[in-house]
Amino acid sequence: MQTRFDAGALADPAMATSESVIRKCVHCGFCTATCPTYVLLGDENDSPRGRIYLIKDMLENQRVPGPETVKHVDRCLSCLACMTTCPSGVNYMHLVDHARAYIHEHYRRPWHEQATRRLLAWVLPYSGRMRLALEFAPLGRPFVPLMKRIKALRPLAAMVALAPKRVPAPVLVQPERMARPKGRVALLQGCAEPVLSPEVRAATVRLLERAGHEVVFAQGEGCCGALVHHLGRESDALAAARRNVDAWMAEIEGKGLDAVIVTTSGCGTTIKDYGHMLRGDPAYAAKAARVSALAMDVSEYLAKVGLPPVTARGLSVAYHPPCSLQHGQKVTEAPKRLLAEAGYAVRLPAEAHLCCGSAGTYNILQSELAGQLGARKAERLSALEADVIATGNVGCAVQIARHSGLPVVHTIELLDWATGGPKPANLSHLPQE
Repeated sequence: MQTRFDAGALADPAMATSESVIRKCVHCGFCTATCPTYVLLGDENDSPRGRIYLIKDMLENQRVPGPETVKHVDRCLSCLACMTTCPSGVNYMHLVDHARAYIHEHYRRPWHEQATRRLLAWVLPYSGRMRLALEFAPLGRPFVPLMKRIKALRPLAAMVALAPKRVPAPVLVQPERMARPKGRVALLQGCAEPVLSPEVRAATVRLLERAGHEVVFAQGEGCCGALVHHLGRESDALAAARRNVDAWMAEIEGKGLDAVIVTTSGCGTTIKDYGHMLRGDPAYAAKAARVSALAMDVSEYLAKVGLPPVTARGLSVAYHPPCSLQHGQKVTEAPKRLLAEAGYAVRLPAEAHLCCGSAGTYNILQSELAGQLGARKAERLSALEADVIATGNVGCAVQIARHSGLPVVHTIELLDWATGGPKPANLSHLPQE
């Protein structure tokens, strides 16, 4: 795609990166077939190709974004399916991330949208605040129908509707110190996952230790920054990245790390991009690149080091590949192979490449589209008639469970169970093995 950015604009590294991304687009349209919003809406502006045109016009002319441009960029899930199908290697992720940051800086949203986004950025990246918000969510349930009728309150209605009926109790996890471990890894503790699915961290630590690998929690680590990054709050995202780079570098330069393990794939995609996000920071560029190179989804690491001895549980598993894992990180075979090695019969749904509609805060800010995608995904998974649904991202698990009513667990919980751990709590309805 031909561009006409002026030299002054290209002096900005972010603008220069976006210009190079736009130039790679050849208008082929392959991306439209795999874009969830285009599949639902059939609007060219709600396809990656259409959004690239809108973003090009906005950035190239350094325009104040208009409501139409913002609407179509906001509708993007950042599922990155377009990057999997693009024959030209267009890095749409970096382009849309820059567009969101540009919009956040230059566009004045209606007051209620500003308030909602500030609330999400203030609550969701902090486990304590999120737990408190979820504890109070039942008080708002009787008012959800009313809130849905008021445009400014629809995101709040979506938040209340997504909240679990009972917030799981925290699970205390204390990794063991090993004399001669096969490897040493830092496990991302996360923000939303420990509140919504605290058993995932416990299962991960058990399984990694059972495989002979020492697990540590890095002091000072916090939210990966993905949630605020996708809201366009770039300074907040970079602050989160720097804090985590410092925490993990202390471990790397101390006793050393073989990997930074991530159990929420949305976080993994962002952490693997720290090197790009901090490329212009002389104090952090090299360190961030080093951390990104060590970041691995837990399934990647286990596929590399191998599972401990397994006991087959005789279950069929409908595997939902999270977009951030299959498209963002290109990790496609490891989870399925590990489940099969653990004795599960793995089934993949039709349209496995399409997003479930969770996408960070998307099912809050774009609840209608997210609901359509969630129902579509639940229908495809239910058609497999499996005993359980497995996935590798907490947001996907919440979204699919809400729309399907079927038991959903993290892939790591099934692998932990097959190698000697407890049965996942969501499978308590199944007969004892």
